[in-house]
Amino acid sequence: MADFKALLKEIRGYKADLAGKDFLLTWEKTVDELAQILAIADALRDLRVRNISAKVFKSGLGISLFRDNSTRTRFSFASACNLLGLEVQDLDEGKSQIAHGETVRETANMISFMADVIGIRDDMFLGAGNAYMREVGEALDEGNAKGVLEQRPRIVNLQCDIDHPTQAMADLGWLKEYFGGLGNLKGKKIAMTWAYSPSYGKPLSVPQGIIGLMTRFGMQVDLAYPEGYSLIPDVVDLAGKQAKETGGSFRVVNSMDEAFKDADIVYPKSWAPYAVMGKRTELLKNNDHDGLKALEKECLANNAKYKNWECTEEKMKLTKGGKALYMHCLPADISGVSCKEGEVAGSVFDRYRIETYKEAGYKPYIIAAMILTSRFKDVAGLLEKLESKGKVRVKGE
Repeated sequence: MADFKALLKEIRGYKADLAGKDFLLTWEKTVDELAQILAIADALRDLRVRNISAKVFKSGLGISLFRDNSTRTRFSFASACNLLGLEVQDLDEGKSQIAHGETVRETANMISFMADVIGIRDDMFLGAGNAYMREVGEALDEGNAKGVLEQRPRIVNLQCDIDHPTQAMADLGWLKEYFGGLGNLKGKKIAMTWAYSPSYGKPLSVPQGIIGLMTRFGMQVDLAYPEGYSLIPDVVDLAGKQAKETGGSFRVVNSMDEAFKDADIVYPKSWAPYAVMGKRTELLKNNDHDGLKALEKECLANNAKYKNWECTEEKMKLTKGGKALYMHCLPADISGVSCKEGEVAGSVFDRYRIETYKEAGYKPYIIAAMILTSRFKDVAGLLEKLESKGKVRVKGE
C-alpha cells in the first residue's frame, strides 16, 4: 500500500466532482472520480491499520434498505457507516407503513430527517431497482427544496438490477493492489464468464458491473456465456464502446475455455438470462406463484445442460501460465462443498479462498469512500486532519 502522504497527493491529483451527488452507476462517474474513490478507500484502510479514528460524523444516521438477502454488502455498509461515526438504522419494509400503502415519496422523506446516507439494495425486479433509487432521490430533492429536510442525504447503490457498483469497485480495488496499481491493469485479460449453478434467478448486476467498469481501464474483457444467457443489451453495448475509448478490448464468446485462454483474471459467476429475468419480474409483480415455480423448473433444467461450465483445474491451466487470479463476489457455488455441482471446483476455490476474502474486504472502505466524497468537497484535507490528530481508535493499542 502507498504511504499516506502519497495517497493524499494522489487524491488531490484527480479531477473529481462527487460532492452532493448520489452513486448509482459506475459509468456515470469519470475515470478520475473512480480512481479517487479507490485512493480514498486505501487511505481509510491505512488509518484503520494504524488504529487512527476516521470518525468525521459526531452524529447522524446511515439508513440501510435491503430488498433482497445480503451478508457481505449489508455488513460492509454498516461497517463503513460506523467507521465514519454514523449509526445505522435498517428499514424493514415489512414492519413499516410501506406495507399499508405508504408512497415512495413519503417514505423517502420520513426516514431522512437526520440521515446522511441511504444505502439501497434492490435487484429483484428487472427495470425497477435503479429506477426506484432515482425515485427516492427525486423525493429527497423535493423534501430538501421545500424545507422538510435540512440536508439531503446521498444515496449509495448497494446493488440494483443494472449494476453492483460497490462490488465492482471493491473488485477493482483488489486488482489495483494485486497488480501493483491501476496503470498495470491496462492490457490485462479478465474473463467474466457464466458458470453453472443449481439455483436460478441470480441477478445480472455483477457481470454487468464488471464489464461496465473494467472496460474503463484498458483491460481485455471477455464476456462468456452459453447461448441464451445474455445480459442487458444496453450495458453490453456500453462495454464495447468504453473498451474502444480506452484502448482495451471487449468481446462476447460462447465458450468458457476460449474466455479462459491466456486470461490474467477469471470471474466465473452464475446469472439468470436477461429474458428470464424479464419474465420473472412480471411474475413477481403479479404474485404468480405457480408461474414462478414453473419458470424455476424450466430454468433449472436449462442450467443443467451446461454443468461443464465450471471453473475446474483443467480450465485454470488454460489461463496465462496456468496461474490466473480467481475472483468471485461470494458466496460461490463450490462443487462438492456447498453443492454437488457448481460454479467452481473445491480445489480451485480453496486455493484462492484467502484472495476472495481480501477482495471482499475492500467493500467497507469503498462504501465509506463513496459516503465521504458525497458529503465533503475536500476529502484529502479531511483525511489529513484525521491523521494529524492521530486520535486513537482503540485505547491500549
